[in-house]
Amino acid sequence: MGVTIVGNLLVIIMVAHFKVLHNPTNFFVLSLAVADFGIGALILPFSIVRCVEMCWYFGDVFCRLHTCMDTVFCIASIFNLCFISIDRYYAICDPLRYPVKVTDRVTFTFIGAGWFISVSYPAAILYGNIIDGWLSYLLPTPPCIDSCQLMFNRLWGWVMFPVFFVPCVIMISLYLRIFVVATRQARIINSMAEKSRDSAGMPSKRERKAAKTLGIAVGVYLMCWIPFVLDTMSDLFTNYSTPPFLFEFIMWIQYSNSTWNPIIYGFFYPWFRKALKAIFT
Repeated sequence: MGVTIVGNLLVIIMVAHFKVLHNPTNFFVLSLAVADFGIGALILPFSIVRCVEMCWYFGDVFCRLHTCMDTVFCIASIFNLCFISIDRYYAICDPLRYPVKVTDRVTFTFIGAGWFISVSYPAAILYGNIIDGWLSYLLPTPPCIDSCQLMFNRLWGWVMFPVFFVPCVIMISLYLRIFVVATRQARIINSMAEKSRDSAGMPSKRERKAAKTLGIAVGVYLMCWIPFVLDTMSDLFTNYSTPPFLFEFIMWIQYSNSTWNPIIYGFFYPWFRKALKAIFT
């Protein structure tokens, strides 16, 4: 939990403070870090208590709020990763028109729309009038008065399915295209002189490395999230047969994604290490 909070807080401070880092890609990274920081600071402390005690001591009202915030940050994460993949697609595959297409205004519009959907969608589901007929507690005989493990009917599962998988399909498709194009461009660049390289209208080595790094972040995201989504969907058709301990384990695999992102930045982004050194020195 500490790594999740401190790591993402450092990313937020770096991108927000250093003007040299103010570009569309890093604005998306900043938005992603805000979502991951929210998970670490507002979700994990209460989830740890629930996991250790196998009980929820914070009441039904906060249980629903906790579930709502959890869903908000998770949806915001996948939206921001999807936006990052679109940003990298244009930077690598259409570098000449990238500065025109991906402006700061467009970036902030996408970020705002992503957060608006991330907040309004689960809030409408969890606090709407129809929710009372949709939710019940997961365990018929919970080990304590309240375990805050909400069970959703099949309609909820089919509504949530495209929210997670459609952006995943988009990200995978775009990064496959980026890989093909970047490989072809690397061959061409290796056979050209330095002067010709600048006039070819091709992305720089830095741009390709950024795409590779963000591709790793997307891959880690999929590994952390696919088990949770598949288990959630299968539970809808097996009368929620997943044991509580296994469900908690899968949940923590999902949460670990918020810890991995700042670690990925630290290992693969030179600006992260330089900004970190500047902050502490």
